[in-house]
This record gives sequence, structure tokens and C-alpha cells, in this order.
Amino acid sequence: MGSRIQQKLLQPGQQAPDFSLLAADGATQTLENVLAHGAAVLAFFKVSCPVCQFAFPFLERLHQSGVKLYGVSQDNAADTSEFASEFGITFPMLLDDKDFRASNDYGVSHVPSVFLIEPGGHLAMAFDGFSKAAMEALGRRFSVEVFRPDEKVPQWKPG
Repeated sequence: MGSRIQQKLLQPGQQAPDFSLLAADGATQTLENVLAHGAAVLAFFKVSCPVCQFAFPFLERLHQSGVKLYGVSQDNAADTSEFASEFGITFPMLLDDKDFRASNDYGVSHVPSVFLIEPGGHLAMAFDGFSKAAMEALGRRFSVEVFRPDEKVPQWKPG
């Protein structure tokens, strides 16, 4: 009987692997392009993932506050666009739906998986699933309040 080897999520301090991914709008994005004007967040996801559906509206708040954020979808362009529309997501979507090369290079085995990449390409944050504390730390990095005081947000939701 074979066993499945679970990938290890890249960790802070490691170098972010380069990528070349087609964006939902048809343009190609590379890590160099993404980091051209400063730090950026990559959020890997699947449209059918309930934790992704829960987390992405909070990531959208970061984006609306000026954080450079990219979704990296493991689904096709049509499904990805439908997901963005349904959940009110306006940040750019990149497609990793053919060979999952970027997902594999970043060690993604659970979604959502979120990476903060600093200029120069080193990882400053990495987490999978939904972590309220990690989302708050991400917000603090950009001086953004991710959650409103009146919201009841769970501490953790596994991906």
C-alpha cells in the first residue's frame, strides 16, 4: 500500500520560489512582477474550500486597505472568476490549475495557505487554514484592522 507524502509548507525566513502564472485576466505574473512595488501577500485556495470562502472576505479587507494581495487558485479561470464574484473579491487572481507547480513549490497541502513575501523575496509569514491571530498579525504588518470589534470570529479553522 502506498503512502502519501505531505508537503511541508515553506516557513518564514525561506526564499519564496519564483513562479510564472497566468492571471484570470490573461496576463502572466511572476514573483518579480508581484514584488516590483513592495511586499505582497499570496493566498492559495480552491473555490470549493469552505475555509477559503470564510477567509477570503477578510483578505479582501486587507486589499481594500492598500495591501498588495494575489489569490492563487487551484481551479480554472471560469470557476475562479465565479468565486471572486460570489465572495466580493477584487484582488487579482492567478491560476495554478494545470500542474500545481507553484502550490507544490510553496509546500501547499492545505488551503487556504497564505504567504507574506517581502521585497527581495524572503517569506515574512506563512500559515495555512484560518488563524485569527495570524490574520491580525498580517493586518498589523500593514497597519490594517482586519476584524471589526463587533464581529465574532473563531480563533482557528483548519484548512
